[in-house]
Amino acid sequence: MGHVKLHIPGPVEVSERTFRAFCTPMIGHRGQGFKDLYAKVQPQLQQLLGTRQRVFLSTSSAWGVMEGAIRNLVRKKVLNCMCGAFSDKWFDVSKRCGKEAEPLQVPWGSPIRAEAIDRKLATGQFDAITFIHNETSTGVMSPLEEVAALKRKYPDVMFIVDTVSSMTAVPLAFDALGIDVMLAGSQKAFALPPGLTVFVCSQAALAKAAAAPDRGYYFDFVEFQKNAEQNMTPSTPSIAHVFALSDKLDEMFAEGLENRYARHRRTNQMTRDWAAKHGFTLFPEPGFESLTLTCINNGAKPGGRVVDVPKLQKLVKDRGFLIDGGYGKIKGTTFRISNMGDETPETMSRLFAAMDEAMKEL
Repeated sequence: MGHVKLHIPGPVEVSERTFRAFCTPMIGHRGQGFKDLYAKVQPQLQQLLGTRQRVFLSTSSAWGVMEGAIRNLVRKKVLNCMCGAFSDKWFDVSKRCGKEAEPLQVPWGSPIRAEAIDRKLATGQFDAITFIHNETSTGVMSPLEEVAALKRKYPDVMFIVDTVSSMTAVPLAFDALGIDVMLAGSQKAFALPPGLTVFVCSQAALAKAAAAPDRGYYFDFVEFQKNAEQNMTPSTPSIAHVFALSDKLDEMFAEGLENRYARHRRTNQMTRDWAAKHGFTLFPEPGFESLTLTCINNGAKPGGRVVDVPKLQKLVKDRGFLIDGGYGKIKGTTFRISNMGDETPETMSRLFAAMDEAMKEL
């Protein structure tokens, strides 16, 4: 069998055009060529993220910057908002970084709501929160604007937000939200190979980081800012990723950001319609479903159809497509289908045709 097309929540499918950009001949990372490349993507990233702050590029998975945010910004205690496998993991990471941390846990499938955060922050115990906008394991998109509005009430609390699987697929206006850190990995809705993180920090976050004595070097936010002012990165970057990012940004703006957001809404609705047609329900609480992937209930919650997920995966893979069999404690009792990145109604229709055929054999 040839290439199996990825419809898992990450890494997502990477286009031939993006791979060609990734293979651009190498340049020196301290030379004018790289500075020009960084300078070219900067205004595009600022427009994409709705910010006047410099946008940083880190050669790492998103977890590197997530851990970096804990080391740079937590002095007193961090509130880890937990609604799935990846947001739950941030509590463990906080403790491994030697920080005092407290979980704010909701059932998997439910969103994080502002009221619950407000009650915790009102105690005055916390100087930072971690929050995942789009929890990939459960397919839940928590209300970011509602949560970010609390920043006005608690201006000294650092709001650290993971938008790993929502950035570029839905509007995200960093400055208007008023949060302190927003980050995403390249392998999700950017539709780039894994290995690059895009992130932005508020002035307040940079000031707090500057006073942190043990923030390390590789993920030192102050070093990122100093180097970004010279259109460079603190350490040797993955230059190939930046070439690919530059080309991908050109693609995004040629399509138009609003058109891109609308395309993701349309392809996501197609996935939900496919699930409903076959008698499945969705795992997330109604009204809080992700727009970049769909987590389909397969017995994790009462109601709806139940199938043999590993068999479904194999049948779909035999037809040239890879879907996800669920993650963590809901593996097999859910399954996930991604529509993020470069997917179109046409490409999703081909997937659903293959899945329709597979369903006949279950």
